[in-house]
Amino acid sequence: MLDLVFFSSPIGLGHATRDVAISHNLDGITKKFVSGDPASKFISQNGFDVDNLYKPPPFQIENGNLKQPLKWLFRYYSYYKECKKISSQILETYSPRLVISDEDFASLVVAQEKGIKTVLVTDILETKFTNGIGSIIENQMNRSMRKIIKKCDLVILPENGKNEGNIVRVGPIIRKTSESREQLREKFAFHKKTIVASIGGTDSGRFLIEKTLEAYPKIDHDIELVIVSGPSFNLDLPHIRNLGFVNNLHEVIFAADLIISLAGKSTIDESKYYGTPGIFIPIKGHFEQEENAKEVGYNYDDIFHLDKLIKEKIGEKRSPGHFDGSKKASDLIKEFLS
Repeated sequence: MLDLVFFSSPIGLGHATRDVAISHNLDGITKKFVSGDPASKFISQNGFDVDNLYKPPPFQIENGNLKQPLKWLFRYYSYYKECKKISSQILETYSPRLVISDEDFASLVVAQEKGIKTVLVTDILETKFTNGIGSIIENQMNRSMRKIIKKCDLVILPENGKNEGNIVRVGPIIRKTSESREQLREKFAFHKKTIVASIGGTDSGRFLIEKTLEAYPKIDHDIELVIVSGPSFNLDLPHIRNLGFVNNLHEVIFAADLIISLAGKSTIDESKYYGTPGIFIPIKGHFEQEENAKEVGYNYDDIFHLDKLIKEKIGEKRSPGHFDGSKKASDLIKEFLS
């Protein structure tokens, strides 16, 4: 028997990133992760036991635009049914005292049916992918999601604000480093002012890398561009450093002078915590990224004047944040197991 099983959505790396941050504060608690690549690879490299079982449908992205969202929702529903089968087998095998789900709603349904306590980690309470007739189907899915959320023993939101019912807002959940910025800059050989362009765990941000490469020749040649292309995007460019897939992006962000990224919440929160100026471009039509970007003053059209934004942001004063959502979240989880 395990204390807990952590079901981490493998759609992008943001879920796994915050789950690892929480789990680093859960020493002495027996646990296992269930996810899918590239999140499984990331979780494993951070020292946790993980079963690589999930295979979510990829988004269709063209020139930074989300295409055929209704088709994706239908494919997601098939994926959801498969996840229910997988999570049922996992729970029968390990008999955990607690199930923690990071936006893997299938595992919550199965756990609730089995009478296992459930904790949901999420930064969304409903989806908004479709318009028109597609929104009717999505609204039905949202109603089902709200019922699942209501049945959870605890819902952890990585944002600030008031608590309500079973929903607790703990503030941003980020990973911390024990190394100084100077040590990290030496570690990564950042000897000039450094721009880091990162696109996360999928190839959905290919457009952002391409536009950054177009903008780079228009800025100061004493500034270095470093690419973090992730696990799904093979990139071989002369004279441009590519770190590929890294499991410590938070340290790369801390060491950088500017981060350019898709508008994933985890990356935005880590840039705020470490005080690194950032440019965050959402996938057009991806409601979650668009909302994240809007909160920090960006939208999709900013992709067309990246050179101007880079010049403005590269000299911006660093202003580190002060929050500890990962510890607050782990303390709440410990209460269920005490």
